[in-house]
Amino acid sequence: MPLPTLRVSELEDSLREGDIIFTRITGTPFRQLATLTGTWTNHVGIVVGFDGIGAVVAESRLPLSCRTRFSRFVRRSAQGRVAVLRLQNPLTEESVRRLRRAARYRLGRLYDTGFNLRSRRQFCSRFVHEVLQEAAGVAVGEVVTFRNLLEQKPDTDLRLWTAWYFGSIPWQRTTVTPASLYASPSLSVVFDGFARPSPNAATTASVRE
Repeated sequence: MPLPTLRVSELEDSLREGDIIFTRITGTPFRQLATLTGTWTNHVGIVVGFDGIGAVVAESRLPLSCRTRFSRFVRRSAQGRVAVLRLQNPLTEESVRRLRRAARYRLGRLYDTGFNLRSRRQFCSRFVHEVLQEAAGVAVGEVVTFRNLLEQKPDTDLRLWTAWYFGSIPWQRTTVTPASLYASPSLSVVFDGFARPSPNAATTASVRE
C-alpha cells in the first residue's frame, strides 16, 4: 500500500507540542545508520512550540543543537519522507513547560559525531530521548551498546564504521537511535508518509530565542 502524502502546511496544522518528527537525511554515515538499524529514518526532532509562522522543532544537528521551523526541518528530508509520532498519554501543561525547559537547556551544544550517550555533546535521538524523559518521565527509545546494534545486523560492512572511529569501534559505548524511538511502544503514529511543499512556504532556517 502506498504511503500517504500531505502538504507541509496540512501536516503542520495537526501538530502538538511534544510531537516527535522523523526524517531521512542523506549524509554519511547517517544513511548507513538507517541501514544498520533496519529502518528508513536517521534523524529526529521534537516540536517545542508555535509562533506566528508555525511549529518550531528543537533538534541536535551539525554543528550545534538549535530550533528550526517545521517546514524547513521537513524540507531537508530526502523526498519529503516524514513521520510524526506522539506520546500515547497526552502531555499536561506542566509537562509542556518541562519540555520547553529541557529543550532550551540543550540548545547550542556541539553535535556528537561519536553518538556517545555519555558525552557532553548531543546527537539527535539522544536530544529527543532526554527531553521526553525529563518532560514526561517516559523512556522513549532503547539504550543499547554498539555491539548490540551490530549483532542485530551481523552482515554489516564494518569498514565505514571502523574508519569513522579511527580504526577501533567502541563496542561497549551506549547510544540510542532514531529507529528505536520510531519503534517505541509509548508512541502512536499521527502521520507516516511524504510531505510536499506548501505554496508560499516560509524559508527561515532557524528560530532565535
